[in-house]
Amino acid sequence: MKLAALALLCCALAPPAWPEGDAGHPVAMWRADGATNTVYVLGSIHLLRAEDHPLPRIIDVAYADAEVLVMELDMDDLDALSTQAAFNRAGVLRDGTTLRDLMGDERYVTAEETATQLDIPLDMLDSSEPWLAAITVELMILYRSGFDPRFGIEMTMTERATSDGKPIEGLESVDEQLSFLDGLSLDAQAEMLLQILEQGAGLRDSIDAMIDAWRHGDMAVLERELLESMEEQTELGDALIWNRNRRWADTIVTWLDDDRDYLVIVGALHLVGDGGVPALLDARGVDIRQLRESPELR
Repeated sequence: MKLAALALLCCALAPPAWPEGDAGHPVAMWRADGATNTVYVLGSIHLLRAEDHPLPRIIDVAYADAEVLVMELDMDDLDALSTQAAFNRAGVLRDGTTLRDLMGDERYVTAEETATQLDIPLDMLDSSEPWLAAITVELMILYRSGFDPRFGIEMTMTERATSDGKPIEGLESVDEQLSFLDGLSLDAQAEMLLQILEQGAGLRDSIDAMIDAWRHGDMAVLERELLESMEEQTELGDALIWNRNRRWADTIVTWLDDDRDYLVIVGALHLVGDGGVPALLDARGVDIRQLRESPELR
C-alpha cells in the first residue's frame, strides 16, 4: 500500500511439476492446498518498469493451473471514468476548505518545504484531502523513475486473463478501498503525506531493493522494509493492512472447499509478518507453503 504463458491445455491435462527440496530460490508466492483444490497467493508490486520483466516463471505455472484469478479489485471490470469520479467524490474538497486547512500550518509548511526539494508543486493539490495528496505525490515520484501500472503485476495478469478468457474476481470494490483511506483521521492522513514526502528522495533506491527482495522471496527483507513505516502508525496499519488481511484469510479458507483452483494476487505488503495472509492461514490450520523458482523454469 502502497506498490506479471504456459499453454493452458497442457497444464490443464496434467498437474504442474513443482520444485522440490532446495532447488532454485523462493518467490513471494504461496500454495495453499484444500481437500480438492489449490489456492495460490501471490504478492504483487502494483507498479513496475519494463526492465523488471520477465517475472518469475513459476507465476506462469500457477496462472496456468488456476481456473480463477482474484485481485484486490476486479480489474477487468474497472472503468476509468467511474474510478476517477469515485476518487473525486472521496478525496476532492468542494467547500472552499484547502489541504493547508486540514493539515494545519505547521505540518503544511513542513510538507511544502519537502515537496519543493522534490520539485513537486504542493499548491496544485490544494483541493485534495491529505490521503489523496499523499497518493498523488507517491505516484508522481514513481512515474518520474519509470514505474508504471501497465508493467505492474495486476495489469500484466489482467491482460493475460482477458486474452485467455479466464475470469477475474475482486476482493473489494473501488469505493471500499477509498473508504479505508477517506476514513482515516486527519492526523493519520497528514502523517502519511509527510512520510511519503520525507522518503521521496530515496524512494527509487528503496523500491529497487524491495523489488529484488520480492523477486527472490526474501520475506525477512520485505518485512523489515515494508512494516517499519507502519510501526508508529497503528491506525494506518489497521485500516489498510491488518483488518483487510484477516478478512481475506477468512475468504480464502472458504475457497479451499471449492473445486476450482484460484490465483489470488494482493499487494506484497499483505503477505509479510505474523499478521500477513500466509501466517493467518497457517494459524487456521491451512496446509500452506512458500513456492520456489525452479532453475528449469528460468
